[in-house]
Amino acid sequence: MSTHTPLMPTSPWVQIAATADDYRQADAELLTTMLGQLVLIRAFEEYVLELAGQGLVNGPAHSSIGQEGGAVGSVLALTSADSINGSHRGHHQFLAKALHHVTPKGIDPLADPSDEMRTVLLRSLAEICGLSRGFCRGRGGSMHLQWHEAGAVGTNAIVGGGVPLAAGYAWAHRQAGSDAVAVTYFGDGAVNIGSTLETFNLAAAWRLPICFFIENNHYAVSTSVDEATGEPRLSARGLGFNIPSWRVDGQDVLAVHFAMQEALQHMRKGRGPTIIEADTYRFFHQNGAFPGSAFGYRSKEEEKAWRDRDPIRGLAGHLVSRNILTDDEIGTATRRAKDVMAELGAEILEPLPGGKPGQRRIKPAEWPDPGFRDVGLRGDLSELRDVEFADTETFSGAVGQRKFIEVIAAVLGRRMEADPAVVIMGEDVHRLNGGTNGATRGLAERFPDRILGTPISENAFTGLGGGVALDGRYKPIVEFMYADFMWVAADQLFNQIGKARHMFGGDSAVPFVLRSKVAMGTGYGSQHSMDPAGVFATAPGWRIVAPSTPFDYVGLMNTALACNDPVVVLEHVDLYTGTGDAPVDDLDYLLPVGKAAVRRTGSAVTVISYLAMVNYCLQAVADGGFDAEVIDLRWLDRASLDWDTIGESIKKTNRVVIAEQGAVGTSYGGWLADEIQRRFFDWLDHPVERVTGGEASPSISRVLERAAIAKAEEVAAKLTEIVEA
Repeated sequence: MSTHTPLMPTSPWVQIAATADDYRQADAELLTTMLGQLVLIRAFEEYVLELAGQGLVNGPAHSSIGQEGGAVGSVLALTSADSINGSHRGHHQFLAKALHHVTPKGIDPLADPSDEMRTVLLRSLAEICGLSRGFCRGRGGSMHLQWHEAGAVGTNAIVGGGVPLAAGYAWAHRQAGSDAVAVTYFGDGAVNIGSTLETFNLAAAWRLPICFFIENNHYAVSTSVDEATGEPRLSARGLGFNIPSWRVDGQDVLAVHFAMQEALQHMRKGRGPTIIEADTYRFFHQNGAFPGSAFGYRSKEEEKAWRDRDPIRGLAGHLVSRNILTDDEIGTATRRAKDVMAELGAEILEPLPGGKPGQRRIKPAEWPDPGFRDVGLRGDLSELRDVEFADTETFSGAVGQRKFIEVIAAVLGRRMEADPAVVIMGEDVHRLNGGTNGATRGLAERFPDRILGTPISENAFTGLGGGVALDGRYKPIVEFMYADFMWVAADQLFNQIGKARHMFGGDSAVPFVLRSKVAMGTGYGSQHSMDPAGVFATAPGWRIVAPSTPFDYVGLMNTALACNDPVVVLEHVDLYTGTGDAPVDDLDYLLPVGKAAVRRTGSAVTVISYLAMVNYCLQAVADGGFDAEVIDLRWLDRASLDWDTIGESIKKTNRVVIAEQGAVGTSYGGWLADEIQRRFFDWLDHPVERVTGGEASPSISRVLERAAIAKAEEVAAKLTEIVEA
């Protein structure tokens, strides 16, 4: 007969509640501040729904009415140094953090709001309406609210998308020696998202000071939590990751406050992450001013039961019973909050000309200038203004032959030595004598706290790196073992990191470097061989560098790390073991942004390429005796292309071949060919030609793999075709 031994979780999981005695003993100023925040946030949200109903909010209005208790109770335990982020339903958390920042000593609900409080409310309202005075200059709207000074680091429209970013802030707080923490707010729907669970694991493994605050409002749009998971007590997730967890009534603001205080005590002592599940309810539908019962997925009886447990009503009862405030005074505070919102609304609204009585519009002067559309998509590179760039013809240091992979490790080590802000993370980067290819050789021994071997969880560690970059105190280098893994982390790369600067107003620096290799021809097959240049070129916000020589790698990596934009540094396995000219001891020079290199001059045709394909082009030209000019792009993103060098060559040769190895469907050359014919149509005597791999991804079979990619033979065939034409 087999034996059965009950197993107990390592971490505690508790339900916490506030008693009547707790309310009797609670500090009166704390309780009145809670009420002051609750009525202001409630009045704000009601006013937003009013404007949305009049068509004055472009986009969704995800109301937090009914859920304010969780935000206020938790935030009042924090300081301005602590970071929070949230989800698409995040007005209440953002406002609680911003109001607490400008009134750290508390709020008197019977006093007129201060100028600072009014500014917070007005700028938040303006942002939700898409106006230039908003916190993100109107670009964020309802779902993307950020005010770094207050520690409100950004709400997020992707369910679960902000959770890994918060882990980055937590890591930065700890690395800086601070006792500050990060709190990431999300709902019951996000608990089932992979990026959230990946981050639970990573935070627990690294003992990060982050609180995962689950607002369990019981519905992900219209799908109930009971339908979506086998364990509707969502804080139970913590047990599987060894994370201490609290479950609390989210309608009881003081109970939430107690839970957060206990969680903070755990985190500030360096004991790692926590989970708080606040059982709460949104009084309205996912979006707009109708209740869920209007859409048939909730009953009116259920909604009434939760409305009877309104967090404002519950707190008000305790204030009255303790004779801190009277019913009349609470009514006065509520009316004053509504009046304040009407006054602030009058600053951005005016009667609709020719409209019916009561119809309003946004004052025209409040809208952003349309010319602001692309400003801040990338930075202006002012951070490089005083840099003295060097290139092969101006470099004054000694040059010798070095292996490409050795140069990667050398320049990374030099940057970590010179700049304590640089940190490298990725799978196995701390093992195997420098990761799977040797790019971090020797660095784990020299910088053990800044070479971070991660779990296999690209979403989590990429997002964590993004949060580190947005925090601003550190410069993360994230390594992907293979470029194909970008699809696993696509949300973090493209929805989060790539869009962050622009989405939050254009000013947020994102000093993030992604290293990834192209492994075509190695026999690793369809899921480990792609060239991601064409995909990144279509993604707003990214800069792309593609070094083809050891000398260029040093200068381009240095420039990437000095840049305040996210930069992907592409590498090719065909180059790793090769040798070439490289600096002997000067590893500090920077190559200029947007400067291509002419690798061979010619007059009959211009061949444009990047990475290892440059060498295949040079081989084809030399072996075939073609009179071709070969340009190595080095910078591939739209903002950094060297159109001067490209244009000068085209005006001389009047013919163009764009050569790359990768599959035609994700190729880089498609958009480049379109742009070339648009810019230089009058100079072209022949259609722009392209050399690419096939439509299919490379296969494991040596024969099929070779058939799927392009090399020197394909370039030679295309040049022969052009010459014969």
